[in-house]
Amino acid sequence: MQHHTCPWWLGYALANPFRRIMHEPEKILAPFVRDGMTVLDLGSGMGFFSLAMAGLVGAQGKVICVDLQQEMLDALRKRAERAGLSERIILQRATRDDIHATGPADFALAFWMAHEVADVQKLLDQIFSTLKPSGSVLLVEPRIHVTEREFQRIVALARDAGFTVGEAPPVSISRSAILRKTT
Repeated sequence: MQHHTCPWWLGYALANPFRRIMHEPEKILAPFVRDGMTVLDLGSGMGFFSLAMAGLVGAQGKVICVDLQQEMLDALRKRAERAGLSERIILQRATRDDIHATGPADFALAFWMAHEVADVQKLLDQIFSTLKPSGSVLLVEPRIHVTEREFQRIVALARDAGFTVGEAPPVSISRSAILRKTT
């Protein structure tokens, strides 16, 4: 599978309010994110899911937003400030080899980003080490870019990292799985 990074300028399309028709962040995340949690948004882009998570974690929670591109993080910072949520959001620039996320986190979101990573095993290992013992990950990949076979390969790598695989919550035009850290 070819690995690429979504260009930063495409982030505006991904953060578009019309996207809520397909992906309503609060509805997708509410079963997993609660008040007071520390959560990771991996490949956060301009914060389509980050801002919703900041609302769900409340004033005592934190959202660690991780992205490769500074332009994405800069746009996310501005959006968080406008929404009055910047005190709940920590911006962290990743490199191709390291997510540089600090933990421990209760939950991680990897939405439409694992297929862009060259070493998915390393990514999953890093997520595993960042999560609390009872932490979980919502892994979501786009059907248009990721075949069922490729998705199952990613899920197998998650098992290799130590995760148990749970239900597949329905997410429009996507393949999904809940990954749980049980050790």
